[in-house]
Amino acid sequence: MKNIFEFSREKLEEDLLSKGISKYRSQQIFDWIYKKNVLDVEKMQNISKIDIEIIKNEYSFEKMKVVDVKESSDRTKKFLFELNDGNYIETVLMNFSYGKSICISTQVGCDMGCSFCASGKDKKVRDLTVAEMVLQVVQVKDSLVEGENLTNIVIMGIGEPFDNYINLIDFIKIVNDNKGINIGARHITVSTCGLVPQILEFANLPLQVNLAISLHFANDEKRSKYMKINKAYNLEKLFNALEIYYNKTNRRITFEYLLIKEVNDSLTDAKQLVSLIKGLNAYVNLIPYNDTQMFSRSPKEAQNRFYDYLMKNRINVTLRREQGLDISAACGQLRIKKMRDDYGKRVDN
Repeated sequence: MKNIFEFSREKLEEDLLSKGISKYRSQQIFDWIYKKNVLDVEKMQNISKIDIEIIKNEYSFEKMKVVDVKESSDRTKKFLFELNDGNYIETVLMNFSYGKSICISTQVGCDMGCSFCASGKDKKVRDLTVAEMVLQVVQVKDSLVEGENLTNIVIMGIGEPFDNYINLIDFIKIVNDNKGINIGARHITVSTCGLVPQILEFANLPLQVNLAISLHFANDEKRSKYMKINKAYNLEKLFNALEIYYNKTNRRITFEYLLIKEVNDSLTDAKQLVSLIKGLNAYVNLIPYNDTQMFSRSPKEAQNRFYDYLMKNRINVTLRREQGLDISAACGQLRIKKMRDDYGKRVDN
């Protein structure tokens, strides 16, 4: 039985037709599940009884299990979901002046192996299905109070989105569909650590989805030391791909830059970053690092010095305000804690 949240509207049309159901039912089903939040097919009043019986037997409307929800003092929420196979993923809801933004995961674990990333400490178990990605948005959206709504989606949680490319694109189609969740393409951002072939493929996507690069280091020596991806696609290869991307899309590129104490937060690092991106239609998002056992957040003085240098050199930059520090909001931290707790229970028993 297939999960209904697995399908884009076009793919659902095709699947329904293969079962002898008119394709217009796809739009009706989308309206019920995404607009009216009705998951009981028996209550879908404009669908015939014959079609209802087929739909009941062919499709599941099952959601994921919410294991834990933690809310920080700044109202950031982290959701821990349990998947059908017993694995866990995380989703974060953040509050900004422009609205509510959700950060979703795309994989169980991650193979990129960035040494500063909590989610990269565990190898990839598997890719998330389209349904598991869509349901993160659906179920967090369901948790909002009346009058609240999601305005933005960032795809930079656990996993490397471009390592799950086909499912990622179907997910984007569903959340962008005006008959579905209806998040505008310009309010969706995909983050990658630098998978060059997928960046080039993403350049041909007809939707104007934003691209963010998890850069974090502005020279090959450091980037290769802390980010394995740079050994396959160094900065020259990455920036050649980004030039092609920009020429095709004319879309501004965001560079995510974690500020890690005594690793990449010096004035020398700032100068190298300016040299690397000067002249590009780019935006730098400086992010104070959420502490792990191996690395620490840059002190305020270093953060401000880095930010000021970029500003003086006319780099479009923001210093992200810190969110969720009291609930382990860094990607993968809550999942790892839960896995350790489960392991401890098994050993004790």
